[in-house]
Amino acid sequence: MARYSGPVCRQCRREKLKLYLKGDRCYSDKCAYERRAFPPGQHGQARMRKISDYAIQLREKQKVRRMYGMLEGQFKRAFQQAEREKGVTGENLLSLLERRLDNTIFRLGFANSRNQARQVVRHNHILVNGKKVNIPSYTVSVNDEISIKEKSKKVESIADSLEAVVRRGVPNWLELDKDNFKGSVKSLPDRQEITMPIQEQLIVELYSK
Repeated sequence: MARYSGPVCRQCRREKLKLYLKGDRCYSDKCAYERRAFPPGQHGQARMRKISDYAIQLREKQKVRRMYGMLEGQFKRAFQQAEREKGVTGENLLSLLERRLDNTIFRLGFANSRNQARQVVRHNHILVNGKKVNIPSYTVSVNDEISIKEKSKKVESIADSLEAVVRRGVPNWLELDKDNFKGSVKSLPDRQEITMPIQEQLIVELYSK
């Protein structure tokens, strides 16, 4: 399955939730979801039919997968890893997704969206503990230091994103040193810090069938 390359605002409308896939545009009046908060397509405004339990579980999985910009295979492997770890599977899954390097870059404010963060990582702008890492799915650990390469500090999109991070805020499990273009992982992300409306138990039920 190839990565989706169509209009990302359709994904927000399909999931009936603002997924913040376009950075600053999602906070403006130009947001397509704010203008048309109904599913895309000619039947988007049709009367809702009864939805089965399976469909509800599937939609929740698709919503979270699209939120983090992952392929189906990547998401399933993350779930399988969450199952192997100690603790609650659903919370383990969200912790793994939050600790992906592309998401961490987005949370620290080095990018306006997860898609842009993925490009920042792929284009070799990121150092983890002083070493170049260009794999978006790389999982950061406690005490890891994430920084922008010296040459990359002049990249306009990164600097602009850091200026706008005040609006989003940085989660408590991360610490940002804005002046030096670096951040660190203070702790594992807590479930209560993930404020997006996610019902991870539905995903667990889906994969448990």
